[in-house]
Amino acid sequence: MNVQLPPKGNGSAGPATPNGGYGILVENLRGTVKAERNGIILASSSRARVMYETRLPPTIYFPKEDLAVDLSRKLEKQTFCPFKGTACYHDLKLEDERVPGAVWVYENTLPEASAIEGYVGFMPDELTAFDLGSNVISPPDYGNISGPLVDWLLREAAFIATPADFTRALAEKLLEQGVYLSRLSVLAWSLHPQIAGKNFIWEKATGEVTTYAPSYEIYDHPAYHASPLRHVSKGLGGVRHRIDEEDSEDAFPILADLRAAGATDYVAMPLPFSDGRINVLTVASDHPNGFSTANLGLIFECSAVVARYYEVFMQRENAQSLLETYVGKRTGARVLGGKIRRGEGDDIDAAIMFCDLRGSTLLEEQLGRQAYIKLLNSFFDVASGIVHDNGGEVLKFIGDAVLAVFPAGADPERARNHALASARSIAPALQAVAQEYEITSLECASGIAFGTVTYGNVGSRERLDFTVIGQAANVAARLGDYGKSLGHSILISKNSLPAGTEAIALGALELHNVSAKVESYAVSPFLQAPAPREEPETVGSAPVVRLAKD
Repeated sequence: MNVQLPPKGNGSAGPATPNGGYGILVENLRGTVKAERNGIILASSSRARVMYETRLPPTIYFPKEDLAVDLSRKLEKQTFCPFKGTACYHDLKLEDERVPGAVWVYENTLPEASAIEGYVGFMPDELTAFDLGSNVISPPDYGNISGPLVDWLLREAAFIATPADFTRALAEKLLEQGVYLSRLSVLAWSLHPQIAGKNFIWEKATGEVTTYAPSYEIYDHPAYHASPLRHVSKGLGGVRHRIDEEDSEDAFPILADLRAAGATDYVAMPLPFSDGRINVLTVASDHPNGFSTANLGLIFECSAVVARYYEVFMQRENAQSLLETYVGKRTGARVLGGKIRRGEGDDIDAAIMFCDLRGSTLLEEQLGRQAYIKLLNSFFDVASGIVHDNGGEVLKFIGDAVLAVFPAGADPERARNHALASARSIAPALQAVAQEYEITSLECASGIAFGTVTYGNVGSRERLDFTVIGQAANVAARLGDYGKSLGHSILISKNSLPAGTEAIALGALELHNVSAKVESYAVSPFLQAPAPREEPETVGSAPVVRLAKD
């Protein structure tokens, strides 16, 4: 039998007219219908029904009473459908196996799906088959709610994880819809201390997306000033150029490059974000006739929705980059992971290093405020880079001091070694900074302690600080202060001193606001600064480059 649309009142649970919007239709199947798995009958019924739902495959349902196998007790798993209600799941118990979550039932449906209330569906897989007898499954032609591209943007696109993947999928979907696309790019501005934004470029020739991360120097680069990207970003409107003729007037240098690559038509249009920033979408075609009005109309009509996707992507990247900038990479990941409640934190074993710049007050008087701030930033650059290279994280800058944490994990000795190596490397590295500012010397005092600390949130209801709390943090700071009075640049507690380290025993020191004396040692800094890092400057997986591409 060919399953046709029923008349009103004959099992219909929703509209079934083509292009009439989202629809659900339930029909009775004639004769005996069976479900089986590997030759085992799961259900046999003359009261089976088929449900058609827009964009979903047809589903066969059986009355519970007609099951030929046992179900397990109801599982905790549930799924909700805004048209059918809440589905409850069961394991399927067979003689030779238990199939987890293989059966679902809507025990209390919404009105649109009342025809399957109490009916059972089987999870489709390669081992489950249906014997429909004389029935032929023939879904109604619902069409698309607002066109295939819009349907994709409203449904499937929401599950794409990255902006690069979304760019590739968007280009492929436009090709499917008959848009003669040879190139698509999106420039999305960002909030990051090093990069101005991200530029995602898809090329039909490769089918791949290249990501560029232009630095802020892009704003001063002549190529950007002569680019459609600047024109559109400044709110001057979109750009459309037919570039298939050699004598066509090129308003922008990029057009000659595109013509050489075989492009015939080029369009740049704004992608406005909700905060008013204008990002840029560009498309190029290699069709002899370029883009049709219908092609561009489709892209333009969808541009606002496309902009929202990139805004969400960039907001997450912005949140991550800002958190990493202000609280560090490891801490930023914890905050993004949900560690945001006051008092919430983890107890960890860690080496804590407190490094304080000496003579700051005199330096500010000698250099002046602005030069001193630049010097202070140079000190923080040096200290942060060395801490990062040794597997630690700068937790915060406190005035002219650096607080760094080296989590022990399963290797406490490694954390001790890395904390001490950082302190010993910072002192000689500062001599290059001293030469740059033409001062005799630049010195710091470091204290290191190891112990259990709470790594988490403290503060008021409105203002939180992610930090380390514990005796090790207090001891590290006090040792740094005490070292100034003794003339030593690095003081370390006995329980933090790596085995075999050459050190001067200082005995049990009485530290300010620390109740018990702390057995301590002085360690000399390295004689030479560590070699500069040679790794390329990157942001995420994308290299930081000078200029975005059109």
